[in-house]
Amino acid sequence: MKDFFKELEWRGLIHTSTPGVEKHLAENQVKAYIGFDPTAPSLHVGSLLPIMGLVHLQRAGHIPIAIAGGGTGMVGDPSGKSQERKLLTLDDLAFNLEGIKKQLARFLDFDSKSNPAKLVNNADWLTKLSMMEFLRDVGKYFSINEMLAKESVKSRLEKEQGMSFTEFSYSILQSYDYLKLFDLYNCTLQMGGSDQWGNITSGIDLIRRLRSAEAYAIVYPLITTSAGVKFGKTESGTIWLDPELTSPYRFYQFWITTDDRDVVKYLKFFTLLPKERISELEESVKMAPEKREAHRTLAQEVTKMLHGESALAQAERATKIFFGGEIADVSEKELLDIFSDVPSVEISKNQFENEGIPFIDLITTAGVVKSKGEARRAVQGGGIYLNNIRVTEVEKKVLIADSFHGKFIVLRKGGKNYFLVKIV
Repeated sequence: MKDFFKELEWRGLIHTSTPGVEKHLAENQVKAYIGFDPTAPSLHVGSLLPIMGLVHLQRAGHIPIAIAGGGTGMVGDPSGKSQERKLLTLDDLAFNLEGIKKQLARFLDFDSKSNPAKLVNNADWLTKLSMMEFLRDVGKYFSINEMLAKESVKSRLEKEQGMSFTEFSYSILQSYDYLKLFDLYNCTLQMGGSDQWGNITSGIDLIRRLRSAEAYAIVYPLITTSAGVKFGKTESGTIWLDPELTSPYRFYQFWITTDDRDVVKYLKFFTLLPKERISELEESVKMAPEKREAHRTLAQEVTKMLHGESALAQAERATKIFFGGEIADVSEKELLDIFSDVPSVEISKNQFENEGIPFIDLITTAGVVKSKGEARRAVQGGGIYLNNIRVTEVEKKVLIADSFHGKFIVLRKGGKNYFLVKIV
């Protein structure tokens, strides 16, 4: 088996770990788990770090267990939250869990002969637990003083926003999950973000008290960008793993626009590239940053891993279009995705009929230029493009035949100043 601990170490994926975990991993085929929150129908890029932890674990010959938190999802994790989440219905949870299962299957091998991944739902045991049984057999091992000292609780109480007993109980439920997985599968390692350290060590303590056994923990760093922004947060919102919520093109763009200061770190975190290849890419960032080889490799590797080769090819084609490439064989959905953030204007279809609309009028109306005089000068100077093809004919007329799907015309001024005409 590969040395899982050392693999995480050189990649910078270990924030903290319990004593003895490296030896435990070296001497045993370990079963380890991470929980995933089903409060949305899709995981987001913030979930990729723990997912990659399970990927490395399985590649090292150990057995990964992913918990889809159908039980704890009914309560909601208070970690990092300034106020209580809205409780989900059972139907919402079931729908969300289905989406999460499909996404995890993109990364983990559930059919391996030697170390197949497992996917379990903690609703299978939490929803069957009676309150009296839980208080008597589990609750008595938890100190209120210690629970109040947890950061997720303290921060809420300091802000006087309070916390319900439901949320306050979350850490006990998570600890019970660890105990249950220890009993069911001999799971001896829990992993997660560093904000989960207190909850994980509470589970270790519960296993020690009730089973007189050793259990271990590894937590990953919480990522912020070099600009000081929480990883995965963009101006356009959350970057989801579901292609219906964040298209492969948008997903690819998220990675390829990574800050130069972060790209090597992300190559270590989010790809399976070996140390030697990442060292080469690190050198390229220093010696030839304008080539953006590291950024392109990062975007390719992560997009391919999640969405596959075909979606990667589409994302790269869409990127070329945005940077002036030929617009051909593009679906209506793809076109709108590529140019969703550019200024747009609606123009009536009848203006394109008969002899068509003068190109000078079109670019003026679309806001590409401020006046017809400026329009003439810009066209004569070769700085205006129709569907990424330079227009040099001042008297040109634009017809419906020049549009895509009879609905869209793409205009460009200079290198990347795009405008979208929607024909209505």
